[in-house]
Amino acid sequence: MADLADDIVVAPDERLKTECARIEEITPEIRALAERMAEDMYATEGCGIAAPQVGELVQLVVIDCDYVDSDNRNPYVLINPEIVVADGEEHELSEGCLSFPGITVRVSRPSHVIVRARNLDGDLMQYEARDNLLAVCLQHEIDHLHGVTMIDHLSASQRMVALRDLAAAKAAGARPGETA
Repeated sequence: MADLADDIVVAPDERLKTECARIEEITPEIRALAERMAEDMYATEGCGIAAPQVGELVQLVVIDCDYVDSDNRNPYVLINPEIVVADGEEHELSEGCLSFPGITVRVSRPSHVIVRARNLDGDLMQYEARDNLLAVCLQHEIDHLHGVTMIDHLSASQRMVALRDLAAAKAAGARPGETA
């Protein structure tokens, strides 16, 4: 993994449990943060990243579920994203997270979402995803902005197992972007 993996906040850091502030103005600092997050996401081979995962407690998400190589980057930058619809059949899928290196967990989420957010130009955008990685990624990353991580969707006993596995993975040298 690239040195940029060192930027990633790793559980059990309290910043991952914090409600993030809305972004009131798209400043050069917000643009730079979005760029840094994209670099971190690509360096760790993630498909999404939320600002608290790099230690910034603002409502900013970067997602690129179609990334294949450096010639095919098309990141979505979502500012103050809100899930306006989450419905459809629940699907349980294996999820990983840059902030939980070395593990994956089974999480049940709605199969269909509609999300509204501002882009870096301040335009209001709407994203709709159904039965695909983008649907999962949108929900996973927006959860981060509200202090919710993938293990918070687990039962108490499953969460204990996941935290034990995380501790073992970290002790074995797992880095952000590495999954079980």
